[in-house]
Amino acid sequence: MFDLIPWRRRGEHVPVTARDFRREFDDLVERFFGPERFDWLTSRTFSPAVDISETEHEVVVKAELPGIDQKDLDISVSGDVLTIKGEKKEEKEEKSENVHRVERSYGSFSRSFSLPCEVKTENVEAKFKDGILSLRLPKSETSKKKSITITAAD
Repeated sequence: MFDLIPWRRRGEHVPVTARDFRREFDDLVERFFGPERFDWLTSRTFSPAVDISETEHEVVVKAELPGIDQKDLDISVSGDVLTIKGEKKEEKEEKSENVHRVERSYGSFSRSFSLPCEVKTENVEAKFKDGILSLRLPKSETSKKKSITITAAD
């Protein structure tokens, strides 16, 4: 049977033991799946859930923003794009208890949405209560549906 030669010892012809193979394999896995390579899997990002609906006269947007202060929100409309930005700040509490699991997420977020029509930006209503942001964006006159009467052909 052939002797395995680790890549680090190419000049030497030393048989590889199971322990050597395991160490080399563990090093390979650590280099490939190391903490810096997959930070995005364990990062604590926050992305709020958003509902967008449309009525005859307005576009209604509702966003769930639990744990965010109103002063940490920035809402803007540019053209047909609505952007909601904010930051959820981490609260550190020092205790002598052992923490076994933390499932709260923190950090800044930015969500942008294409609106289904033109809106009157000067008449937008924004309310924030109990962690729910409600936006009412009135449609511009050109965006509202207009009825067209069909006349009979002679």
